[in-house]
Amino acid sequence: MSQHLSQSEQLAAVLSDIRTELQRLNCWQTQSPSAEALASQQPFAVDTLSFFEWTQWIMLPRFDALIKQKAPLPANCNIAPMAETCVQQEGIDGQQLIALFHRLDQVLNGTH
Repeated sequence: MSQHLSQSEQLAAVLSDIRTELQRLNCWQTQSPSAEALASQQPFAVDTLSFFEWTQWIMLPRFDALIKQKAPLPANCNIAPMAETCVQQEGIDGQQLIALFHRLDQVLNGTH
């Protein structure tokens, strides 16, 4: 990815790639979780959602909103280890997805 892109542009690109990869892995849902499940206060909503549900219904929309509003982006992000754990638990071929979450962390942490 070009270094000439802004952080927001880089983030938008990696979010798009995460969406595409979740769909390719058949981990994309058409039915939204309940409002109660989405209101979880736990990190990654681990008490009410799977990691993939959290990614689709909470993380992606929040980042999209931050980009759209030109709001400050989180400066300390460490989501990739959770992705690795989830992929391992689900037993799916998620190496590309894990790589995308590492890229997401790098973009947000400014270490790309």
